[in-house]
Parts: sequence; structure tokens; C-alpha cells
Amino acid sequence: MDLPAQALRELYAIVGDGPYVQVKVDDRYAHGSDASVEWAEPRVVVYPAGPEAVRAVVVWAARHGLPVTPRGAGTGLSGGAVPSGGVLLVLTRLDRVLQIDPLNRLARVEPGVVNLELSEAAEPFGLFYAPDPSSQPACTIGGNLAENSGGPRCLAYGVTSHHTRRLRVVLSDGSEVSLSAAPDPLGYDLVGLFVGSEGTLGVAVEAEVRLMPRPEAVRTLSAAFPDITLAAEAVNRVLLAGVRPIALEMMDRATLDAVGQAFGQTLPPEVKALVIAEVAGLEEEADWGAEVCRACFAESGALSVEVAATPAARDRLWQMRKRARGALGRLAPNYYVHDITVPRHTLPAVLARLEAIGRRYGLRLATYLHAGDGNLHPNILFDAREPGVFDRVLAAGEEILRLAVEVGGTLSGEHGIGLEKRDYLGLVFDEADLEAMRKVRRAFDPAGRFNPDKALPQPGICREVRPGVKGRVPEGKPAAQVGLEG
Repeated sequence: MDLPAQALRELYAIVGDGPYVQVKVDDRYAHGSDASVEWAEPRVVVYPAGPEAVRAVVVWAARHGLPVTPRGAGTGLSGGAVPSGGVLLVLTRLDRVLQIDPLNRLARVEPGVVNLELSEAAEPFGLFYAPDPSSQPACTIGGNLAENSGGPRCLAYGVTSHHTRRLRVVLSDGSEVSLSAAPDPLGYDLVGLFVGSEGTLGVAVEAEVRLMPRPEAVRTLSAAFPDITLAAEAVNRVLLAGVRPIALEMMDRATLDAVGQAFGQTLPPEVKALVIAEVAGLEEEADWGAEVCRACFAESGALSVEVAATPAARDRLWQMRKRARGALGRLAPNYYVHDITVPRHTLPAVLARLEAIGRRYGLRLATYLHAGDGNLHPNILFDAREPGVFDRVLAAGEEILRLAVEVGGTLSGEHGIGLEKRDYLGLVFDEADLEAMRKVRRAFDPAGRFNPDKALPQPGICREVRPGVKGRVPEGKPAAQVGLEG
């Protein structure tokens, strides 16, 4: 349904005309999804230029009874930035690094700052921003705050919540509050509550985050294994040996095939899994950690172990891992990525059961993982043009979620709940727990206008029909307009 002309004029007065207010059908459709398989169409897409405009848009939306979905770069993988049918509030124009404070190792940034660009801004001071999602060159700090993002380095440094000190937040009535977690906060940890709330409590318009000193030395190793369970056992051996790597990553053979085809880094056929380990610290500390890792990999049956001899070699290793998801398009036109976390000691059994799930549904899986903290990303590969394939894909995805909970794990490590896992929260929480969370949500947003259908299921609902899924043809939409990237 089109917005009234007067309402649009009010919106243009707030953010300007041209590309900053988008109401055409094609523009709204193009903004209907993030990097998940979920899809829904907004009524209007708005690009405010600063905190004042954000507040004004939120007030405007309340006046016209429209829900608001905050969005960053759209790299989210659980449907958290899929529109709720009202205003899609895109924050990428709020893209300033406001301050780098090297003395206190802090940065003040707007939510549209790209994650990697923050580390680049801090580099002249010998500092960096630790959370490093694989989408680091594209994802924004605001999106990282919403999903409590991690990345390979979270094994040593933790996730976004561990590096966030203060927030300026716009609430659903347009008012602004300042939340603080530093240096020794009294009362409730509202920053900890807000980070990871997936846009359901408010819109962050500024963040103060911690920066880390760059280590004196970094050593990066790769180990090739003839079996993925041996690789998983090697991960546990390293951690039990007393080493605390910055990162401990793994890729299965399907992922390696995709990376090899995309970037010409093909490994011998006998290699079924690759582990990447990175240790850092003083020169002596890094050398010791690298030697312990090398010995553990050899004892676990590695076919080969190599230490990156140059920064360029180290970068090539990390490109293999961080480009893995994008490379999966070489194996299939669509993929559905999950984000389960399991106890590390269960990794060998879980990886074997993932392969069995794929066989049972006639689907190929490609799995890469933050192995050091048990966070797996099984990607279900498929072709959306195949009749009935989505039913098999979603059924396999449900089995993956249930497997994680069965072995003592949980539904998400860093991608969030969003739409994708919303109706499975009952596997982890009972109804009293969920209602307590709803009460917290209502305290911040009494009318339930911020991202209203995300993160928490409605009372008494176990499963709901999602707004849509990319690749399925929405009613009234020609098939030619449906994207086929998962």
C-alpha cells in the first residue's frame, strides 16, 4: 500500500529527496532481504544522514503507525534486517569515525562505519578493533552491535559486547538515552543488554568501543588433515596443551573445493580438512605457541603443517577462510548458512552427524567453523529452481538446530536469532524465560514498533509462517524478479 502524499512530503523534509527516500516497487523489493534466505518488502526505505534525522524518522514512523527495522550493510545472516513491512531505516550514511583516543585505547564511531575501516583508522596508533566477522570489509559497527558479532579472533578477544563501552540510543518515541558500561558501572548493564538485541530495543546512533594494541609478533599456521574428525580432535589437543590462540579455524573439503575453484588455491585430493591457527604476543611467546600448535597437529595425524613465512602468505591463508562463504557459489547457486555452537569435545561427532543429515535429505553441506569456540557454520547447498527443494533445505536446517541443542550447545554463536531461528527458541528457553525477555523488550519499546517480528516468538507459538524466503516467488511477483543467491 502506498504512503499518503502528505506523509511522504514530511519524510522528504526530514532526510531530503532523491535516493534517500525510496518508495518505488523495484527499490523496495531490492531492500527486502539481508544475506539470509528470508525476504519481506518494506513500505518505504529511508537513509537518514545523522542522529537528528534518525530521531525525526522514528517520530514520523510512530505518528503514522509504522514499524521500524534498522539496517546496516545488509550482511546479516539470520533475517534480522529483513523489513517488518514499515520503515527500513538504513544507517550507512552515519559513517564517521568521530574520535580515536590512543591514550585510553578508545574510538567513538557512528553505526555506519565499516568494521575494517575502524581498524584502519586505528592502525597509525598501533591499535586495532578486535571483533572481525568474515564480512569485515563490508559489515558495519551498527550491525555488529545488533548481532553481538564475533569472528575468528573472538576465541582470544571475545565478541562485540566485550569491546563496547558506551552507546547513544534512539528509543521508539524518538527520545535519546546514553548507556554506559565503563569504567565501573553501577546498576544494570544496559550496554550488555542492548548489544545483541537485534534492533528490537532501539537504534544506536553512536558507539564508544575499546581498541586493542597490536601484538609484537604473530604466527599463522595451516595444517592439512586426511579426515575432518582428526582435524576436530587436533583443535581440542591444541587447547588442552595450554595455548591460547587468537584464532583456530577449520574448513571441510567442500569449502576447500569452493575456495580452490574461486581463487586458484587447490589442495591435493587427500586433504579433507584444513585447520588455520594464529598465535600472537611477544616474539618468544608467539614462537612457543606456534611450536606447540605444530606439534599437536602432527600428533593428531596432519598430512602437513606449514607456518606462513611472510605477511603475504599469512594474508593468503586468511583470504581462504574469510572468502569461503562467497566462494560457495562455485558449488551451487544457493546456500543456507547456519550458526550453531556446540561444546568443543563434541565437534568430531557433530561434524559426522552433519554429513549424515546432508545425505538423508539429498543435500550437500559445506562447513567451516570457528573451531576453537565450537561455533560451526554448516552451509546447505542447493538450487532454488529445483521444485520442492526449499522444504528439504528448511527441514535439514531444523535438524541442525535440534542437533546443536541435543549435544548441549545453542542455536547461534554470532549471527543472531532474527527470523530464521525465532520460532526455535523454545528448544533452549521455557515460556517463563521467553516472557521475561518480552517484558524487557516492552520496557524499552512499549508499542513493539522496533523490529517487531524478530528475535522472540509470540506467546504460545512454536512455529510461524515466515514473511517470505528468497527464491520462492512472492504472490504477485514475476519469477524473473526473484533473486537466486542464498
